[in-house]
Amino acid sequence: MDAFNPQDLSRFERHVAACNNISSPGHLIGFRIGEEQVGWIGLELARALAFYPRDFHFDARGVAMASRLRAPGSRSEALAVAVKGLAGRGHMTLRQEAFDVRATPDGPVLAQMDRGAMPAFGIISQGVHVNGIVRRPDGLHLWVGWRSPHKAVSPGQLDNVVGGGIPAGLSPGETLVKEAAEEASIPPEISGQARPVGRVSYVMASPEGLRRDVLHCYDLELPQDFVPRPHDDEVERFELWPAARLVEEVALRDRVKFNVNLVLIDFFLRHGLIDARGPEAEALRAGLDQVA
Repeated sequence: MDAFNPQDLSRFERHVAACNNISSPGHLIGFRIGEEQVGWIGLELARALAFYPRDFHFDARGVAMASRLRAPGSRSEALAVAVKGLAGRGHMTLRQEAFDVRATPDGPVLAQMDRGAMPAFGIISQGVHVNGIVRRPDGLHLWVGWRSPHKAVSPGQLDNVVGGGIPAGLSPGETLVKEAAEEASIPPEISGQARPVGRVSYVMASPEGLRRDVLHCYDLELPQDFVPRPHDDEVERFELWPAARLVEEVALRDRVKFNVNLVLIDFFLRHGLIDARGPEAEALRAGLDQVA
């Protein structure tokens, strides 16, 4: 194993670069709802949308939903019809879970769309991630989960104790409580004590399209005698790791889910587990939030 120096931040920068692997979406076509640009689509998908002329119009600025679709409900219905047809032709894989469509992370809900279609349209997706902290006499520890080997994304890799996408109509806090119970058997009286500590985000070109993901981060102090237990098929098992071991894991290996690396790097910086001073640390922090 390579020697590890926590002041060498280049080992962490590689994870930020991997999640932000596109310098500009200029080769993509803007997708609008009303006057708000909500996403970016590729040429092939744009051609496919031309088969839905009643609901999608083309102009010099790109592709827009028809102006007659003024309400979020009518827009959602039109999108549902389109993405079902597009999925049938292999443009995306639907996940049967609706997400809110916004132009910015904090903007109003303009429509709803199947989660599986969000990257193909380059639309912002949001989620929550929880750092499960245990303070023991021998130092700071974190609960980590091993993802099920049957997961479609990052099977068998390390994950936060709780993490999940924010379904349509739910807040980050409501999603946290729901996911904590479903994934880790953490009751609401414990998960409700989680403290919001900020967010990380990235813009990542992937085979599914353009991932513009915003992850709301929380720190949750767990009792020393509490043991999270898998409650669904998302996680295979949980393990309690010394924080220093997790720092080395992120620095030296690639077993952590790609975007969880960013959540953990943010945690390491905030808790002084890696060198948080100087221009390299500032650049690392800046790289952790790329979605406007």
